[in-house]
This record gives sequence, structure tokens and C-alpha cells, in this order.
Amino acid sequence: MQNSIAEFRKAAGLSQQELADAINVSRKTISTVETSRFTPSVIIALKIALHFNTSVESLFILDEHD
Repeated sequence: MQNSIAEFRKAAGLSQQELADAINVSRKTISTVETSRFTPSVIIALKIALHFNTSVESLFILDEHD
């Protein structure tokens, strides 16, 4: 699964730590989600989408093999 979290985060002028603090997760969680090494729970995905006032579908894109 691909995602555009880093693009949204950078456009908002946030560091990984600032986003993590805003949604109450660790910076490592944000890092591993952004690099697609970890697929977030629905709750984390929704928190990120709500933080950026966008839809989960705008942040996450399924690959053909997902």
C-alpha cells in the first residue's frame, strides 16, 4: 500500500514528531507508515486523515498486489 502522508505533512510544515504528537502516536510509527513498512490500523489512518481534513482514500492507495 502506498501513501501520501509525507507530502501532506510537509505541505503543512510539520515534522514527523509534530504529526505524531498531534495524533498521539510515536514518531517511529509515522516514519514506518510513511515508508510503507507498516500498514496502520484503521484508527491511526482515520486520525491522520482527520488531522489533514481529508479522506483516508486521499492518503492511501492500494497496489495491485494488496
